[in-house]
Amino acid sequence: MATACSMVLLSPSSCPCSGPRPDKLELPSRDNGTLQSIKAAAVTTPEDGLPEDDLAVLLRSAVMEDNTVIMTFTNKAWTAAGSLLDLFMESFHEGDKTEPLLKHLIIVAVDDKAFEQCKLVHPLCYFLEVGGVNLTREQAYMSKDYLEMMWARNKFQTRVLELGYAFLFTDMDILWFRNALLHVPVGADITISSDKYLGDDPYDLEKNANGGFVYARPNPRTIGFFKGWYQARSGRMNEQAVFDKMKRELSLQHGVEVHFIDTAYCGGFCQPKKDFRRLCTFHGNCLRGLSLKLERLRGVMGEWKQFKIARQEELANKNKTLSA
Repeated sequence: MATACSMVLLSPSSCPCSGPRPDKLELPSRDNGTLQSIKAAAVTTPEDGLPEDDLAVLLRSAVMEDNTVIMTFTNKAWTAAGSLLDLFMESFHEGDKTEPLLKHLIIVAVDDKAFEQCKLVHPLCYFLEVGGVNLTREQAYMSKDYLEMMWARNKFQTRVLELGYAFLFTDMDILWFRNALLHVPVGADITISSDKYLGDDPYDLEKNANGGFVYARPNPRTIGFFKGWYQARSGRMNEQAVFDKMKRELSLQHGVEVHFIDTAYCGGFCQPKKDFRRLCTFHGNCLRGLSLKLERLRGVMGEWKQFKIARQEELANKNKTLSA
């Protein structure tokens, strides 16, 4: 498995949850066609993966003060100009205090074309070649290559935990409107989204998980859970189905607290609540095909922009009334 990374070393900063908006993060533009504002360091590594020290450097360059990084996976189809990568990045720029989170985002590319495209728009790109499969094209749900990509993602997440870093993994078909880390409880080892949030108990293991949004803390309990999760891989089951099958057994075995996040905060098309006063992220779940995801998510982005305009007008009118 060959790997490489591209990075700019950035000073760690705290999670920007409140307070004044920091200066705008300087990111390269696709229009330049070159990577002018980034000092990239490409690393070619042996078959067994990126050496620990090099991966640790990449993680340290992205880490928050609480030792958390944000990660997403992509391929050529999702990274092409005008595709999901652009919409994903736009959401951070358009969200409420979400733009500073980009300093903590690592984009993991599973093919060389995606890696090159990533470097045009973001300073923290990581190339993870999954051996024996071609992941450049759009992956049909539950196809052989799709499953390989999902399980490679799971294994990579375990590696990050083993290196001592907490991570928030987000699918690229998720729009970010607010900082979702605010809804990750301190007492949970794993926080995960669900397609449909039923009932009031966030620790109820009857809920079905969605692996597109996962937060995990680096401790022996969680690492043991993730390793057991991977080892339980079976036949044509994806990582999400295996999680739901094994969550009770692995939680009891390793003493792990699993927390499900309410779709009121991390929503999606499976249960589209869309209260923009509360919503942090919105997932393009329960949709098949890249073109349909793009169409529907662009619609949600348009709704968010209209909400921001209406909120600004409301605040302006309120200020006028107070100053009258």
